[in-house]
Amino acid sequence: MTIWNLFSTVLIAAEAAEHKGGLFDINATLPIMAVQFVVFVALLNVIFFKPLTKAIDDRDDYVRGQIIGSKERLEKAELAVKQYEQELASARKATQNILTTAQAEANKIRKERIDAAMAEAQAKVATAKAEIEKQKQDATASLDAEVESLSRQVLEKLLGNLVKS
Repeated sequence: MTIWNLFSTVLIAAEAAEHKGGLFDINATLPIMAVQFVVFVALLNVIFFKPLTKAIDDRDDYVRGQIIGSKERLEKAELAVKQYEQELASARKATQNILTTAQAEANKIRKERIDAAMAEAQAKVATAKAEIEKQKQDATASLDAEVESLSRQVLEKLLGNLVKS
């Protein structure tokens, strides 16, 4: 029980000391507490806040650098896309021009061949017509000669020797 008696004595002494000053008793503890607070804040600043703010600032700089780098890469990619689109458009135009030229040449060659075939066909038709006409004339001449020969024979047979002159 001696501990209990000692504890109660301390409580009674504390209550007696409390009655002296009241609620705000300004004595030597206030400046000591203020100095302790300032030292504690300074220690926290050196030990905790400066490394923490440095880490936060480093992370912020890293993020900003990554964002700037990403924007630059995005701009480069957009420029490359525009350049490739322009090259693609010019290649398509060139291809279209080549196709148009090739079609024009093919049409020209086709027309030339058709014209040549038509001319050859017309020449063959003209040759055939000329040959037919010649054969017709030959046949007509040969028929005329035969008709005359047959007519004389018929006349000779019909009239006898009167026609022989």
